[in-house]
Amino acid sequence: MSEAATTPETVTVDLPLATLSRVPRVIDTNDALAAAILELSSGSGPFGVDAERASGFRYSSRAYLIQVSRRGGGTHLIDPIAFDDLAGLGELLATDEWILHAATQDLACLAEVGLIPTKLFDTELGSRLAGLHRVGLGSVVAELLGLHLAKEHSAADWSTRPIPQEWLVYAALDVELLPDLRDALAAVLEAAGKTHIAEQEFANLLLWKPAEPKTDPWRRLSGLQTLTTPRHLAVARELWIARDQLAESIDTGPGRIIPDRAIVAAAFRLPSSRGALAAIKEFNGRFSRRELGRWWDAVEGGLSTDDLPPMRVRGNGLSTPRNWKDRHPEAHARFVCVRESMSTIAEKMSIPIENLALPEMIRRICYEPPADFTPSSVAHWLRDAGAREWQIELLHSELSKCFVRVAEDPTEFLTAAAVTDE
Repeated sequence: MSEAATTPETVTVDLPLATLSRVPRVIDTNDALAAAILELSSGSGPFGVDAERASGFRYSSRAYLIQVSRRGGGTHLIDPIAFDDLAGLGELLATDEWILHAATQDLACLAEVGLIPTKLFDTELGSRLAGLHRVGLGSVVAELLGLHLAKEHSAADWSTRPIPQEWLVYAALDVELLPDLRDALAAVLEAAGKTHIAEQEFANLLLWKPAEPKTDPWRRLSGLQTLTTPRHLAVARELWIARDQLAESIDTGPGRIIPDRAIVAAAFRLPSSRGALAAIKEFNGRFSRRELGRWWDAVEGGLSTDDLPPMRVRGNGLSTPRNWKDRHPEAHARFVCVRESMSTIAEKMSIPIENLALPEMIRRICYEPPADFTPSSVAHWLRDAGAREWQIELLHSELSKCFVRVAEDPTEFLTAAAVTDE
């Protein structure tokens, strides 16, 4: 790849397999942002939108680069860290559809800076609904546009300043191809008779919100299962909390401070002194020695606390269906029957089974179905649970049939081979 400077605002890039002709400079001044908004407003059609974070490098999930492209309106790379207010950009973007790939990865960080869509087209979700076997952006671009899209910078530290030029090439391409990809994918969906399905799914994305934080997030420590007593867990918990507080205060990925294996090793050994903690070979990381006092305070807290965590906690959701067979046999039989029916529908429609309905929704209706097994009652239950109309249309009669069959004779489903919980 060769690069040659042209104007102060652009860099020409030799990309024989793609359509990118220039890489915009990063916008980090009010004047440049105003010019970008004006240029975008002169274009037409939907906006290709993308955001780059610094996952693993930073504690926050904020956007460190926002890319916007529009036919006739250019491609623009915006540094959101440089601005207190992106209201003008948000007002413009609200006037037309956004095109994103895997929208739920970016919606939260975009909303954090005031950028909220009013209409969406998700090319990753659309690819799933279209029945494509590989739905990563590079794969979909290759299949539908015949272009090669390098993805080597997807996991880069986008908080780096200045952002390296080759990263900007990657970022610009990611968004500049979205309008063409959207049109190609829309044609595939239309040919398959799935436009109405995609429209309902995209509209539902506008209601998407990040999942609530889980209780006891420290229990996600890698290797925690090797700890065998509540006291071990208490030390691990206190070390995790201390690491998390430091990570948040300096906006650094927790794993870059001390790794999970360090916390688990210290909790397993229950060191009796600061020196014993420092001597643990696995206890390493950027801040293992610099913040040794912090970590020892955490260990002491875990060793002395009376608030010992239980070895296991019961989740708020249902137990997994593989555990229902003995305690809840009819629920298990309903789940087996429903999964078989959904697998048939998914294959016929060329839609992943998980897109036919949320797995948790299916588990719950199998565990606690409506008292009346009629199709209308099942449809009403699904609608109240948040299913889209296309999902209800495909599923309500089949679920009703399963519930009736199991009520009459669950035997065949209780003796069926084990099924997955999803």
